[in-house]
Amino acid sequence: MKSICVYCGSSLGKDVRYVDAATELGTALAKRKIRLVYGGARIGIMGAVAQACLSHGGEVIGVIPEFLDQIEITNTDVTELIQTENMHERKTTMVGRSDGFIALPGGFGTLEELAEVLTWAQLGLVKKPIGILNINGFYEKLLSLFQYMHEEGFVKFSNLHLFVEDETVEGLLQKMADFDGGDNSFKQKLDLT
Repeated sequence: MKSICVYCGSSLGKDVRYVDAATELGTALAKRKIRLVYGGARIGIMGAVAQACLSHGGEVIGVIPEFLDQIEITNTDVTELIQTENMHERKTTMVGRSDGFIALPGGFGTLEELAEVLTWAQLGLVKKPIGILNINGFYEKLLSLFQYMHEEGFVKFSNLHLFVEDETVEGLLQKMADFDGGDNSFKQKLDLT
């Protein structure tokens, strides 16, 4: 992977571990010479992941819609800043510039971006690794919901293999590097058969 899109919050959250994980991820991407593609803000854990990557000599592409320029406070220190007309163009640009995707903790926007890329993977439109960084169990309830959706007949078993999940940055990056769209930690963790 030459570039990874990171979906995450424009807020810091209540637990310092979220910021620490964003900083660790940004540093790890820079050290691996993997370009960071993200939402373009300099606030929240979005800003933390970008600043860490930049501080360690990494390349960062920020993608932000014009209307969010003031709300999310655009990071003008990025390697490349792309302003889009709307959210749809932002997300399409981020997907097109990325070889993989990671969801850090965040709110509705992060959830929507993760759901969209998972849907595109389900439809075969995206065939790139998707990772969920499950810091301090942040995504446990969502992972349980995915399992429940499967049990209720709304998500195929094979679609539970569209992503990998880990509680550590190093573990997640390794799983993404090894990802083949088949066996993954989520299947093993839930002991699905």
